Amino acid sequence: MTASNDESELFPTLAAHSEADSGGSSTAPGKDDADEWQRMAAREEFEPRTDQGEFLEAIAIEACNAPASEPVTLTPTEQLVAATDKVRRVWGHDSLRPQQEDAMAAFLSGQDVLLVLPTGGGKSLCYQAPALVRPGLTLVVSPLISLMKDQVDGLLQSGVRAGMFASTQDPEEQALVQRQLNRGELDLLYCSPERLTLPGFVPRLVQAGLSAIAVDEAHCISHWGHDFRPDYRELGDLRQHAPGVPMMAVTATAPPRVREDIAAQLNLQQPVQLVGDFDRPNLTYRAQPRGRLLTQILAVIQRHSKEAGIIYALRRTDTEDLARDLAKAGIRVGAYHAGLRAAKRKEVQEDFLAERLDVVVATVAFGMGIDRSDVRFVIHASLPKGIEQYSQETGRAGRDGLAAECVLFYGGSDHHTWKRLMERSAEEAAATGLENAKEELNDALKRLGQMWGLAASATCRHRTLVEHFGGAYSDHHESPGCGACDVCLGELETLDDAVVVAQKILSCVVRCDQRYGAAHVTDVLRGAKTQRMRDTDHDKLSTYGLLKELSARELRGLIDQLIAQGHLGVASGEFPTLFLTQSGARIMKAEDEVTLLRPKRPAASSKRKALQIALDDTPVAQDLFELLRKKRRKLAAEREIPPYLIANDRTLTHLAAHHPKTEGELLATPGIGEKKALDLGPIWLKIIRDWLSTQTDS
Repeated sequence: MTASNDESELFPTLAAHSEADSGGSSTAPGKDDADEWQRMAAREEFEPRTDQGEFLEAIAIEACNAPASEPVTLTPTEQLVAATDKVRRVWGHDSLRPQQEDAMAAFLSGQDVLLVLPTGGGKSLCYQAPALVRPGLTLVVSPLISLMKDQVDGLLQSGVRAGMFASTQDPEEQALVQRQLNRGELDLLYCSPERLTLPGFVPRLVQAGLSAIAVDEAHCISHWGHDFRPDYRELGDLRQHAPGVPMMAVTATAPPRVREDIAAQLNLQQPVQLVGDFDRPNLTYRAQPRGRLLTQILAVIQRHSKEAGIIYALRRTDTEDLARDLAKAGIRVGAYHAGLRAAKRKEVQEDFLAERLDVVVATVAFGMGIDRSDVRFVIHASLPKGIEQYSQETGRAGRDGLAAECVLFYGGSDHHTWKRLMERSAEEAAATGLENAKEELNDALKRLGQMWGLAASATCRHRTLVEHFGGAYSDHHESPGCGACDVCLGELETLDDAVVVAQKILSCVVRCDQRYGAAHVTDVLRGAKTQRMRDTDHDKLSTYGLLKELSARELRGLIDQLIAQGHLGVASGEFPTLFLTQSGARIMKAEDEVTLLRPKRPAASSKRKALQIALDDTPVAQDLFELLRKKRRKLAAEREIPPYLIANDRTLTHLAAHHPKTEGELLATPGIGEKKALDLGPIWLKIIRDWLSTQTDS
C-alpha cells in the first residue's frame, strides 16, 4: 500500500521508507515512531554531513598555534560568583533560579550534569554563563542550524565571544571562526552532531583549549525520546576524544526513562541530575472537543489580536486549508510543512520571526528551531500523539514569562487516526524483521492514551503535565487548583446526573452489540431520523433518543471522556468500534461512580497579564509599548536579526511600565545588560523621554 504525502509526514516509518526508495539516507525501519518524522520533515534545516576534506579545509586549526589553556585562577566557588555577576552584567538578570545555580555550580566544579528544565526555564544560561568565567572553549552541540544561528546572534548582541560552524556559512565566515579559534577569541562554539563525527574535529578542538561540552536538546539521543535522532547516538564517543572534559546535557522534555537513557548514551560520569518544576504558570491550558474548527480558532485569535501564534495541524493539507481560510479573515498567516520547497519554508519562518506574519499554521516540521519569545498562543487543531510532543509544542508560547494561552481542539477521530497509523507502522517494522516492533507499538499506544487522558479528563492540566514528567505538583502549590486551566478556572461544569448519563451511553453501546463507533452511538442517543437508523432497526432500541437534549458535540465529548477514563474501549483495526470495559460494566451496575464535565461558558480572555500588567503587576502604558515595539522591529530589520534578539516582550513591557530615565535605571530592566545598555540604551531612553513629554503636555 502506498502512503500519501500526508501519511508520510504523519508517521516516521512511512517517511523513512519513501526516502530510502529515493536513494537518500534512512533510519532503521521500525524504530520508535515518536516524532522521528519531525527530523525527516525538516531535513533541509539540519546540518548536512560534510566529507573529511571539506572539514579539514574549513577548520584547519594549526596545532602549533593553538593557545595554551590559561591557568585556573579561581576556585569553583569563586567561578560561580563570577558567573552570577556575568548573568547580571551580560544578560541583565539580577538572580538565578535554584536549578540554574545548582547546575552552574556542578558544571564549574568539573562534574557532568543532566539538566531538565521546561521551555523558557533558562537552560542555555546554565552553560553559557560558565563559559565566560571558565578558561578555555565550551563546545555546544545543537540539532538545527537555525537554532544555532539565533543563539549565536543573540550572544553577539550581548557582547559574548561566540561562533558557529555550519554548512550554510560561506568560506569567509568559516575562515573567520577558524582564526578566532586559533587566537583563543571564542568562549562558545556551536556545531551540529554530524560535524562532531568527522575525523579529527574533536581532537583539534581539544588542542584549541576545549574545556567543557554542552549537548542541547539532549532527548534526541534517546531511543525513547520523542525527537530521536540516530546521529545523536554517536555523541557517546566524545568521551574517547575529550576525556576529563565535563559535559552538560540539557533538555526540556525527558521523563525518567528518557533521562536514564540520555545519561547512558552520553556516557555521563555520575552526573548531577537536576529536574526543574515543569509547571509553566504563565500558560493557560484549555482542551475542547472540536466542533466548527475555523470558528473556534478565530475566537482564540481574536483574544490575541495582532499577537504572535502557532497553530499545529495534523496533515499538510490541513495547514494549507486553514491558512487560506484565516487569510480570508484578514489574518497575517503562512502555512509551513515538509512538502513545501526549502526556500518557501525558509521564507515563512523568517517572516514569522521578523514579525511580518502573526500566525503560522504548521505540521510538527515547524517548531524546534523557533526561538521567538513573544508567542502569545499555541493552538492544536488535533490531538498530538504524546504528552512529550504536546509539552514541547505548547512550550513555544510565553517563553518571555508573560501570559500566553494554549488551546487544544480534539476529537475521537484523532485517537483512531494515530492508533491506525501506529499499528500499520508496527506491521511494516515486524515485516522487516524488527524484533521489538510489538513492544514499541505498545509504548506508542500508551503515550497516545496518556495524551488522550489529558485532553478528555476532568483533571487539572498543569497537574497532569507536572506529574507526567515525574514531578509532584502538590509539593509546589498550596491550593488544589492552578487557576490557569479550563478545569480550575471553572469553565467546565460537572454533570449532576453523571452516573445516569454514563449508564445511558454505556447501555447504548451494548444494545448496538458493541459493533459501532462513537458517531453512530451519538446518532442513536440523539434520536437521529436517518436511513441508517431505519436500516439497522436502531430507531427501535430502548436507548434511541434518550439523550436528545444534548447537542452532538456535547454528547461526543461525553463519550470521549468515558473512553479517556477507561470505561469504554476502542477496537483495533480499520473501524473504531466501541466496547464496554470492566470498569464500564461496574458503572452500568451502579457499583462505581463517574465524573463527567461539559463546557459552561466561553473561555475568558487569557490576556489578563500579557501586556496590560508587567511581571511585577505594574500597569503598562500600551501606547509606549507599541512605540518601543515599532522601534524594535526597525532595528531588527536594519541588523538582519529577529526582533526578539533586540529585546523581548518582557523587556519592552518592563520599560513601558517603569519608564526608566537614566542608564542606571535602564540596567535594572530584565534582559538589558551592559552591552545592550550601551548599544540600545540611548534609543530606548529617548523614546521614553519623548513619550513622557506628551503625557506631561496632555
